[in-house]
Amino acid sequence: MSETGIGKRVKRREDVRFITGRGNYTDDISVAGQTYAAFVRSPYPRARIVSVDAGAAKAAPGVVGVFTGQDLAADGIGPLPCGWMVKSKDGSDMKIPARPPLAVERVNFVGEPYAVAIAETPEAAKAAAAAVETEFEELPAAASLAGAAGGPQIHPDIPGNRCYDWELGDAAAVEAAFARASHVTRLEFANNRLIPNAIEPRAALAVYSAATEEFTLHTTSQNPHLARLILTAFVNLAPEHKLRVISPDVGGGFGSKIFVYPEETAVAWAARRVGRPVKWTADRSEAFLSDAHGRDHLTTAELALSESGTFLGMRVRTKANLGAYLSTFASSVPTFLYGTLLAGQYRTPAIHVEVEGLFTNTAPVDAYRGAGRPEATYVVERLVETAARELGVDPAELRRRNFIQPDQFPYETPVALVYDTGNYQASLEKALQRADYAGFAARRRESEARGKRRGIGFSCYIEACGLAPSQLAIQLGAGVGLYESGEVRVNPTGSVTVFTGSHSHGQGHETTLAQIVSDKLGVPFEQVEVVHGDTGRVEFGLGTYGSRSVAVGGSAVIRATEKIVAKGKRISAHMLEASPDDVDFDEGVFAVRGTNKKMTFGEVAFAAYVPASFPDDLEPGLSEKSFYDPKNFTFPAGAHIAEVEVDPDTGVVDLVRFVAVDDFGEVINPMIVEGQVHGGIAQGVGQALLEHGIYDDAGQLVTGSFMDYCMPRADDLPSFEVDTTVTPCTHNPLGVKGCGEAGAIGAPAAVMNAVTDALGVKDLAMPASPERVWRALQAV
Repeated sequence: MSETGIGKRVKRREDVRFITGRGNYTDDISVAGQTYAAFVRSPYPRARIVSVDAGAAKAAPGVVGVFTGQDLAADGIGPLPCGWMVKSKDGSDMKIPARPPLAVERVNFVGEPYAVAIAETPEAAKAAAAAVETEFEELPAAASLAGAAGGPQIHPDIPGNRCYDWELGDAAAVEAAFARASHVTRLEFANNRLIPNAIEPRAALAVYSAATEEFTLHTTSQNPHLARLILTAFVNLAPEHKLRVISPDVGGGFGSKIFVYPEETAVAWAARRVGRPVKWTADRSEAFLSDAHGRDHLTTAELALSESGTFLGMRVRTKANLGAYLSTFASSVPTFLYGTLLAGQYRTPAIHVEVEGLFTNTAPVDAYRGAGRPEATYVVERLVETAARELGVDPAELRRRNFIQPDQFPYETPVALVYDTGNYQASLEKALQRADYAGFAARRRESEARGKRRGIGFSCYIEACGLAPSQLAIQLGAGVGLYESGEVRVNPTGSVTVFTGSHSHGQGHETTLAQIVSDKLGVPFEQVEVVHGDTGRVEFGLGTYGSRSVAVGGSAVIRATEKIVAKGKRISAHMLEASPDDVDFDEGVFAVRGTNKKMTFGEVAFAAYVPASFPDDLEPGLSEKSFYDPKNFTFPAGAHIAEVEVDPDTGVVDLVRFVAVDDFGEVINPMIVEGQVHGGIAQGVGQALLEHGIYDDAGQLVTGSFMDYCMPRADDLPSFEVDTTVTPCTHNPLGVKGCGEAGAIGAPAAVMNAVTDALGVKDLAMPASPERVWRALQAV
């Protein structure tokens, strides 16, 4: 068996170029004659643009042009659309404010662009942008969820700043469950706003050819085909066949680079306007202000339990901050990606959730690693842990009593999903063993002897990945299908090029997909190349987000390899004078059953391109493609256990241990999976202990730099202990479920359950900063 096939710990081949400085990022790309863009951004959270005077800016040395939102509007450039339609519980459509790429009449958050300067150098462009003189009429702002409902109306046609009032579940059944409950646990909490901070900021380089009227846009996108579709079909930049979008190496995305933003739209338009290539790379301050933020919920949640501790019902009310505009998938994150996961791993028979989506004068909020599932897990797992404490029941035992059992799958939840498979208790038991749960009491006593407080917390999460099927997603409001494309092109010498509609920005696709193809075709791993991120070379695909790349994209590739093998059998059967039904294929060899006749994969590949005597019904060549549309979501799940030690004198929380046991179905590359889990846990711990995007009452971003917004560092984290259990997905050919977001989904609740356990308090708002922890201890 190959040492580089499915299930093997193969080092990521792409890392060689990254760690040796040979990556090819958007900012690394330069073309002859390129100019540079700098954006003019609003200093106010809400204001009317009275006038814009760009005379001095245009006259500055090296300036090629200065353009405003009015220029784009006059050229027919439309607003940026939202790609997921949600209906309110009364059946009405959600409210969508127009979001021009550059603001025309009003600005609605600090950092919103309303003009762009194009110049010969980045410095000249920034100087020109600073020279633009603007008169504003400042307007009252609604800077928070608390002020949104009763505050000033942000958009003229959206009363109460309400985008939608959505619900899911059976309200009457929940009321009946609470009426017969012996105990009710109730919590009110915030899911804090996060600001994604990938190593590589967003960037774009647009080239326009007047001769062919074609655009080429290099950009930091997780989803280049979707970017092309939106910019052409909705924004009206160009006909679709006249725009090529290339996403080269992308230094991290975490969801924030799925979306189409104003900047790349304006850059592409400007390239045609000035007749020269235009390049823009965000600085970190711009990224803080204008990248889509994540989370930002206020929630009241209740769990009804019987006398024996059985879950009877759950009631959840959430206000979700959508920011000033609807980003590309913003509407679906607090609704279909959140409410549908509130069953968690449990047999709760009745659940009802209401979500009110509200606009505020802040940066738009959209998907960030986990996208709705971390928020749902936080609600469920904080409720379950708190209920256990209130009832005096071991939190592990309360979970055991209520887990969905292995013989109950497929299991339909009260909130619309059907889980295909799982064994939640197996993950919990392995996590308890790995965490030495039985020895925790002794460790707590040892901490107390040193004047410290020790706590332990659980999080048994589930997530829905590989959003599917397309027909259902479209019925629920998605603007596109959620299938994926894969093409396997065998070259005459037997090497293979794989084209995938998924996009890699740190996940290791160039390694993982090569392992899959190497395993299925018996081709040496080194002879498989993976191509992605280029709409000019790859079939239409839906990109990377929601832990879909292997479950959906990998399945498309598998389907293509199956077609390759089927055609290979026909070719080899013809060459060996046998029936295709008598040809077996194994480990790169086509063999006629019951004989010694055989051909290697390389020999068949060469014969495919040198068809000396092929029959008329057998085409030359060996290249196949597939579009794979999943039958259902995949449902990764797991048990995370965090252990913390708190210094009561300073309020500092030390995360001393973190154990994660996850069920990702079949695993293609354990090393890559562990890396994905490590990264997700780091981000989840960041939310629980450190990160918080804060606007002041006036709508100014207080946490606008790394001096104010605290990202987790290596010394904030222990050496994670990770392990897996396996229940294969039942409906995709690889049996995989997805792993990229699990750590960020499970970690926040585990850490906060540990912190509240250490402090002896019912609740504490994230992040558990030293000041918050110290104040909580003083109150205790």
